[in-house]
Amino acid sequence: MVVCGDDALAHRLAAELQEIYGQSVVLVTPSPGSAGGARSSPMSPGNGRVSALRERLTAAMTRTTRSEAGTPHTMEAPEPDEAVLAEAGIGRAVALALVYDDDETNIRAALIARRRNPRIRLVIRLYNRKLGQHLEELLDQTALVVTPGLDPAELDASTTVLSDADTAAPALAATAVAGSSKVVQADGLLLRAAERTPPGRGEIADPGLCTLALLSATTSDPAGTEGSDGSGDEAPRLLPDDSSVAAATGRGTVVLEAVSYAGPSTPTGPLAGRSVSLGSLFSRRLRWSLAGGAAAVLALAVTSWIVTGDDPRHAAYITVLDLLAIDDPAIGEETGRQVLQLLAGILGLLLLPVMVAAAIEALGTFRTASQLRNPPRGLSGHVVLLGLGKVGTRVLARLRELDIPVVCVEEDPEARGLTLARRLRVPTVIGDVTEEGVLEAAKIHRAHALLALTSSDTTNLEAALYARSVKPDLRVALRLYDDGFATAVYRTLRTAHPSALTRSRSVSTLAAPAFAGAMMGRQILGAIPVERSVLLIAAIRVAGHAQLEGRTVGDAFRPGAWRVLALDAAPPADRLPDLAAPRRHNAEDQPAGLVWDLHPGYVLQPQDRVVLAATRRGLAELLRRPVPGGVDGAGDGVGG
Repeated sequence: MVVCGDDALAHRLAAELQEIYGQSVVLVTPSPGSAGGARSSPMSPGNGRVSALRERLTAAMTRTTRSEAGTPHTMEAPEPDEAVLAEAGIGRAVALALVYDDDETNIRAALIARRRNPRIRLVIRLYNRKLGQHLEELLDQTALVVTPGLDPAELDASTTVLSDADTAAPALAATAVAGSSKVVQADGLLLRAAERTPPGRGEIADPGLCTLALLSATTSDPAGTEGSDGSGDEAPRLLPDDSSVAAATGRGTVVLEAVSYAGPSTPTGPLAGRSVSLGSLFSRRLRWSLAGGAAAVLALAVTSWIVTGDDPRHAAYITVLDLLAIDDPAIGEETGRQVLQLLAGILGLLLLPVMVAAAIEALGTFRTASQLRNPPRGLSGHVVLLGLGKVGTRVLARLRELDIPVVCVEEDPEARGLTLARRLRVPTVIGDVTEEGVLEAAKIHRAHALLALTSSDTTNLEAALYARSVKPDLRVALRLYDDGFATAVYRTLRTAHPSALTRSRSVSTLAAPAFAGAMMGRQILGAIPVERSVLLIAAIRVAGHAQLEGRTVGDAFRPGAWRVLALDAAPPADRLPDLAAPRRHNAEDQPAGLVWDLHPGYVLQPQDRVVLAATRRGLAELLRRPVPGGVDGAGDGVGG
């Protein structure tokens, strides 16, 4: 397998393939002195730490794979041109990952690779999702054009376009949400991996769809090493059996829940994003003034009806005419009628400036409807999101899909995420988060959580420390580049604030399993972090897998490795390759998607497609010796 990239994701991906799946990998990276190597990526803080990470990961890969996949081979080249790819062995490779931060570089190299090796499996990192969809179709069609005699049904070529921001956004967004933990989408459903505290005496724990993990015994210890990779009874246990769950009293669990999403619909049309609610057109004081004026007019109309004895509709009509000063003066009429006319005229004079103010205020609201909003005065319980770059933009979209109030803070007035914030009418503060008053403007003292997702570790840490000084129990999630630094920050903040939730996350660490899974040739629905471990959710055809085919759901469950979660009930001919697409419907307009309440005695048939949760090592073992075509839409899935 060949991995080409210029930042931390490439090195983590290469380590993932070699350490977990035992694959032979060629890593192509820019030299430190080249233009590509010197380019500062927005996904990483700088080249120095990337070089240090490269050395550590290369050493780890060498120690791990000498006995399994041989000594890793690393190449340095400014760009992945045709000569470089040929030297990397692209003609013999089974999979190629192009994870440069520049989309154009990835697309150009993908076209070269598809032409030289039509059967190679391509995994491309692109931020533009629409472009990625078109690129997938183009590259697969190119394979048929380059090899005319190739049968499309036997085509062992697949193109997968992923975004590290997209793969990491659900976990980052869920970190800031109480009770939602990690979120994965499958067949129109939101799968939520929720952390559950140990039940009290006499209480019955809700198992959800299934128990995914037992949390480490040190999660309640302020100085504990949450998510450590060590073994023993205190370490987290992934995919435990029922007896282990029953025996592990006093430990929290991670359970899988399937919940339907019924959030607000996205506005469409030429005025999308510009419409405002009626209440936001006028201030509260102006609304009260208008309401008082309307009540006074109504009172005058009723009084006129009573005093003059006219028909109620005629009395109201005369009152409005008097109010607008377009009626004849009541000369020679009764005193009551004259008094009412004078009062109506005075009321009209009083209402005139109110109506002018209402018109000006409504006009100003419409003119600023497309501008960034300021945080409302009474806002509370919201999430403060720092940084609207690649990752921050995707996290903002996820939070709004879950209908969670957000206030964004961004230093760059030209940041790419400001367009989305403007369209979604999300309150945004433009300013440097390290300056005094910026977090206060975002109402940090009344916020529920802080997501620090800028590309600078020091900025994220400084913002988190200051926010904790303002609100000690604030839920904080930091995006930190270096794992060692992240661990030290996590333990220190947890010891200083034991009652508050602190999480440190690395985008490349969260994204690497999904990229590696796509290179192994399977359909990845998502990765669920459990402390510092990862569970993968994948869709697999049963055919060719001896551990699944002909076995019951109960017998196919291997604790600590994999577990069948759901069965795709759609006919094989009607199945969509991407279960993350919108929910399908049958002729009766009823959902024909995934069946989650599988009976343990159901026997898995070769034509079945199942959704399973697996550890990385477990899924690598499951896919190590399948019959060709065993993995949905991806050939043999072993990478040669």
